[in-house]
Amino acid sequence: MASITEEESAVKEPLDLIRLSLDERIYVKLRSDRELRGKLHAYDQHLNMILGDVEEVVTTVEIDDETYEEIVRTTKRTVPFLFVRGDGVILVSPPLRTA
Repeated sequence: MASITEEESAVKEPLDLIRLSLDERIYVKLRSDRELRGKLHAYDQHLNMILGDVEEVVTTVEIDDETYEEIVRTTKRTVPFLFVRGDGVILVSPPLRTA
């Protein structure tokens, strides 16, 4: 494994943090209450991303017609590869790193 120089590991721009997360599992929050966790294979300046080994969680909230209570449902699925369009991305979180 090639060693990373201090210059290569420096975060000077927001996309640098994503560059440092290549080939690592990241968390992506999307519009319409969708969350992804997967391995980042590629990205561009628009935050279009290709993720592998993805777990997608979709949360829906419905109102019961009789009791007017909120019913929260989550559905999960796994996808081998997923193309994520950048305009739906709200948040990208790199993997947790402990010093």
